[in-house]
Parts: sequence; C-alpha cells; structure tokens
Amino acid sequence: MEWLSLLFVMGFVVIHLFSKNMNFLKAVPRSRFLSIAGGVSVAYVFLHLLPELGEFQEEVHEEFGAPGEGFLSNHIYLAAMAGLVLFYGLEQMVKNSKRRTAEGKSSSGVFWIHIGSFAVYNGVIGYLMMREEYEGVVGMTLFFIALGVHFITNDKGLREAHQGEYDRYGRWLLAAAIAAGWVIGWLTEVHELIIAFLMALIAGGVILNVLKEELPEERESSLGAFVIGLSIYSVLLLFV
Repeated sequence: MEWLSLLFVMGFVVIHLFSKNMNFLKAVPRSRFLSIAGGVSVAYVFLHLLPELGEFQEEVHEEFGAPGEGFLSNHIYLAAMAGLVLFYGLEQMVKNSKRRTAEGKSSSGVFWIHIGSFAVYNGVIGYLMMREEYEGVVGMTLFFIALGVHFITNDKGLREAHQGEYDRYGRWLLAAAIAAGWVIGWLTEVHELIIAFLMALIAGGVILNVLKEELPEERESSLGAFVIGLSIYSVLLLFV
C-alpha cells in the first residue's frame, strides 16, 4: 500500500500548507469542527494507539531478554507520559516567552525550538504512515483522518502562538518533516523497540495538544461537538 501511504502523506502536506485558508476555522465562537477534530483524535489515541502500545510492550518483552531492555519494554507508558510532559513544557515555554515581549510574540529561539519539536513529531508520523501495519485500506484511511484533523487543530494553535513566523517558516518545515519521515520509512526500517517508544511519545503529545485546544475557557469549545466526533470515530474504530 505504498502508493496509498504516499497519497495520504501528500494530503498531510497540503493540510499544513493551506490550512490557513480554511476560513471556517476563524469563526467566533470556536468552530465546532475543531471540537469534533479533538474528539476524533482522542478516540484514536484511546481506542487504537494505546492498545497497540500494549501489544508492542508484550512483543518487545518476549524478544529482548536483557535487563535494560526488559525494564524499558515494561514501562512503555512512561514514554507516553513523557510525551505529554514534553509538549506541556513547550507550551509553557512559549507562553512565558510571549509574556516577556512587548509585542506579545515568542522569541526567535523559542519559535525554532517549538517548531523543531513539532517537526520531529511530524517526522515520526510520516514514518508510521509508511511502516505501520494497518488493517487494510480502511485502517490506513482512519489513521489519515485522525491525524489529518489533528494537524488542522495543531496548525491553528501554532499560527496563533507564532503569528506570521509560522506561515513564513513553520508550516513549510512541518510539511517537509512529514514527507522526510515517509522517505525514511521507504528507505529503511527502524527497530520496533524504537518505534514503540516513538509511538508512545506521539500518543502523549496528541493527548496534550488536544486538551490544550479544548479545555481553556476562552476557546468557547463545544462539548456536544467534541462528543459527536469522539463517538462517531469510536464506532468506526470498533467496527474495524
């Protein structure tokens, strides 16, 4: 299914480059689409990604008998928690930087650290688009839908945080990173232990980024839309 994974990666690239033209995302109060997107992303993490991490943990534990690797394989969920803490720390760093400037913008160094972290995040997702084992075309399509709407939400948050710098540099770097991740997956296969922990970090990052967008009062999020997105996508995953 290489051709399909390439098509979906191109879809991710288009999302990053042109999400700023999605005018419905600028609606006030907050677009219900973004709350639906949050529900979809959360459903994907809890009903697909986390159970898959459990399977990875069992497989890795069976394969590696060395004490160090055995310890790590039994604590893969710590990596997911670390991913959540990492992205929470990045958000706090951006907020603190914006408070210290008169223009309300983060510093250039903070911008590049923040965007660089999301570039790694995107690169891992691009790799998984190529190397992850899916339940056929439907499974890969559900992965694309979940991460596609997640990217739209992320783009909006990053654009608000960094304003013009995101459109000038950030979106291009994120688009290139996800394409580079796919190319790496096409050229080589990384050890499954590494992939397991990268997936765990991604899971923690997705959870934090969704909650960051949904919870603040000023977002005027829609609980109903969030539950609808979560419910519909959960049903699709359960049928697959």
